[in-house]
Order: sequence, then structure tokens, then C-alpha cells
Amino acid sequence: MVTDMWPRPLSAFANLISGAFNLGAWRLSNGRKGNVLLLSARDDADGGHYAVGYRLDGTQAFSTQVAQRCHAIVEHPLLPLALFVARRPGTESYLLDLRDGRLLQTVRSEPDRHFYGHAIIHGAGEWLYATENDTRDPGRGLLGIYRFVGERLERTGELATHGIGPHEVAWLPDGETLAVANGGIRTEAESRVEMNLDAMEPSLVLLRRDGSLISKETLDQPMNSIRHLAVAADGTLAACQQFMGSGGEVAQLLAIKRPGAAFCPFPVSEAQLLSMGNYTASVAINDELRLVAVTAPRANRFFVWDLDSAEVKVDAPMPDCAGVAAVQGGFVVTSGQGRCRYYRAQAGQWLGTPMDLPPGLWDNHLHVA
Repeated sequence: MVTDMWPRPLSAFANLISGAFNLGAWRLSNGRKGNVLLLSARDDADGGHYAVGYRLDGTQAFSTQVAQRCHAIVEHPLLPLALFVARRPGTESYLLDLRDGRLLQTVRSEPDRHFYGHAIIHGAGEWLYATENDTRDPGRGLLGIYRFVGERLERTGELATHGIGPHEVAWLPDGETLAVANGGIRTEAESRVEMNLDAMEPSLVLLRRDGSLISKETLDQPMNSIRHLAVAADGTLAACQQFMGSGGEVAQLLAIKRPGAAFCPFPVSEAQLLSMGNYTASVAINDELRLVAVTAPRANRFFVWDLDSAEVKVDAPMPDCAGVAAVQGGFVVTSGQGRCRYYRAQAGQWLGTPMDLPPGLWDNHLHVA
């Protein structure tokens, strides 16, 4: 348990809200009104790492070079800021101004800690929670707690995630309940080598902001690492997995937790599960259309299902499909090797239209601001 973690008036933060940015202008000019900004991490052909922002028409808003590879992006709910979170086991995350891509702060992990790729910001805008690893006890899951002070983040404490190897963290719609995908895999500092494949402990955990445990649920296959999350407006939670077991075993790579119900596999056909290559990278929910989408980059496959009926809407080949995000009418999907695509229904048929974005070298996550 940590102390001094609950939001209360903070003059620097209040001043930032009231004076430093024209919030109305930012929101009116940005994606909430159609001028979508796609945020992701990319590399270049020489291995350089970048935090990037592009418009749907392919216009580059910014491309900011950073020292370490990034993974997920978390946008501030009130201000034109976003944190590009280090890919596991990175030790640097980057706070950027979304208006011009200016690097405001390099957020370094504490000694004996490293980032696990994801973070979230509380709706009031003052507190950020990042998944982290305790390298003294490899795999012990933590949420690092950070506080916005002006245009900077300061670490104030940490919470246990009640599991091993936490990856993605998300809010439930009440804005106070945290969902954590504990991948169940132990890794050492500065390593992506799995230490405990014979004793994995993946879990989906719900907890309160004070760290108290609400629930901890597992799937039937202990080698099925729970990795990424998407939450619908009604509280339906989708989780996608990466299976670490035998290639001949059919793994449940998409799971669902509906409000008031148990965490269980989503009814994906065996043929589709076998076509995923035992690996999913990203999951997104389109609330407008009640659809869930998943990328399977190792199998070069992209999927969309009806969130309620499980009817298949899209089962399409796409080279190294990476990040997916919901946009008006469908989904944008990036690629590590090929063209990015905009999937949407036209005249009753789903089409994947190539986008005028740089091809290839995109990370596995995409955020729409």
C-alpha cells in the first residue's frame, strides 16, 4: 500500500489545466471532431526509434526520435500530452506534446524496475499508472504510480498487480477500477527470455486504485499468456493472448469478460484459432459498431467479430498486421512489413483500403487521439 496517492488540489497541476493550454481549441481541432491523429511507435531502416503522429490522410504531424523502442501510447484525458511507453524491458518512456511532437520529459524507471509496455491515466488527469517489473524478484507485477506536476511526471509509489509479468492495464467504465493482464511469465532485468514456461501463472485481475483486489481469474490453459485488453463502454472486456505451449495445441487466443459474468473464451472457431499462429498482438473494440478486432502478425491475419453474436465480419490476410484502433466506421490497422489499412463496411461488404502512411516498421500498438 502506498500513501499520498489520491487526487487532491495541486497548484501546479491546476495552473497547467487553466493556463498552459487552450483545451477547447485542442479538442475542437482534433480527432473528437474528425481530425483523427494516429499515434504509434515506428522504427526506421537503420534501427532508429520514433514516436510518431499521423493523420488519416497520411499527413505526418510529428516524428520524434527517441532512444529506446516504445510500445503503447496513453493520451492525457484533458491536455494535448501523451506518454509513449517503453517496450519491455525498456527503462525510458517519453512524454510528448501532441501539437508538435516536442519531447517534454524522458521518464526513467526506478532502480530495480523496468517498464512492461503499457500505462493509463486517471480521468481527472493527475495520476498515471504504468505496468512494471520488480527485477529483484523477476516477474513480480507492479503498477508504478506517477503524478503530473506541471509538464512532468513524478513517481510517487507502486501497487502490486497480484500476479506475474503484468502487461496491459485498462480502466473499466467507472474510471476507478483497474483491469490488469498479468502475462504470467517471469523475465529477468534487461531480458525478454522467459524463465518459467513450465510454471506460468497468467491472470486477469481487477483491483481498486488503493491496490485492494476485487477479483483474479484465469483461463484453462496455464501457458496461455494474457497480454492485451480492450474495454467497451458497457464494461465488456476483451483480452487477447499469446500461447507459449505446443504449436499443435489449440489455444483460446481471445477471451471475454462481460459485466457480472466470469472471464471465459470468446467463441472463435477452431479453424480461426489454428490460423492465428498461437500469437495475437493487439485488440480493439469499436463501440459504435459493437465489434472486436484482433491482429495476429505471425500468421499475417486480421480478424473482426461481432462483440455480441461472435459473427465473423473480417478474416483477412494482412502481412505482419500490428496495431489496431477503432475509428469511425471501422478500424485502422498498421503493419510491421506492409501497408497500413483502413477496414470498414461499404455496401454491406468489409474492405481493407491501403492507407497513405509509411509502410512497415510499425509497433504492435496504435492509439487514436
